[in-house]
This record gives sequence, C-alpha cells and structure tokens, in this order.
Amino acid sequence: MEKNTFEEYVKIIGRLRAPDGCPWDRRQTHESLKSCLIDESAEVMGAIDVLAETGYSENLCEELGDLLLQVVLQSRIAEEEGLFTIEDVIRSASEKMLRRHPHVFGPEKGQALPDWEAIKEKERECVPESIQRAKERALSKAWEDIRVHLSRVDSHLIGGE
Repeated sequence: MEKNTFEEYVKIIGRLRAPDGCPWDRRQTHESLKSCLIDESAEVMGAIDVLAETGYSENLCEELGDLLLQVVLQSRIAEEEGLFTIEDVIRSASEKMLRRHPHVFGPEKGQALPDWEAIKEKERECVPESIQRAKERALSKAWEDIRVHLSRVDSHLIGGE
C-alpha cells in the first residue's frame, strides 16, 4: 500500500473498519462522527486563513486530508450498511457538477452563467415532498447541532481545559 492513491486510501479506511482493525474506527457511526465533521471543517477554514496570512500551505493540505477522512469514513459506514459506496458519492457529485455547469459541459457551452436557482429548483422537483421536508428539518437541526457544538468548544477554550 505505498502508492498513495485515492483507491489505496479507501482500502486503508476499509482496513481500519475491519474486525481486526482499529477499535475507535470500528465503533464510529454516522451520528458519532458529526462532531468530527464540524471540527475538521473548522480546521480547514482555519488553515485557509493561515494560508492567506502566511502563505503556508502544508497545514491546509493536512486539514483537507482530515476532512477527506470524514467523507471516506462516512461512505465506508454507508457501504457496510448497504446504502451506497464512495464510488456512488463521486458519481453523484460528478453528475451534479455536470448538471450545474451547462455553460462548461453542456449544450450551453460558452454562454453566460446559468440560473443556479432554476437548476436547483429542477433538481428539487425530482425529490418527493416528504423527503424535501425531512431535508429542511434535518438542515435546521444540523445548524442547531453546530451551534451547540461550537458553544461547547468555545466554553472549553475559555475554560482553558
């Protein structure tokens, strides 16, 4: 496993989740990783600020790797649950980029920027109303979870623990 490719990285995460892998990685769930996702996202944001201020890029590279771990680990858990794979995530993301950039990839190539809201509305039309409502509730809850998590981090920092 010395190639350091994306495929090898996915295998590494799979090995960590294996029965004889890492106990911490094996017990993680989508739910338990939420706070890690918040922390890693914040660390990427901080690394972007460090890059802007100092030109130091290694920290951003490292933090993006930590955020990538969250995507690959969540995808691996989903695969174990029979939901989807990392390949499905990549396929879905690629299809979305192609769909949302017709001025680059589609019949509107070379034309003005598309109406993003119209494209997103068309995407929403394909999703059942019950799923749309669930997504809205989940997003609202996610923002509340983020606020709670950040207040804990803030009090931890202020408390000097």
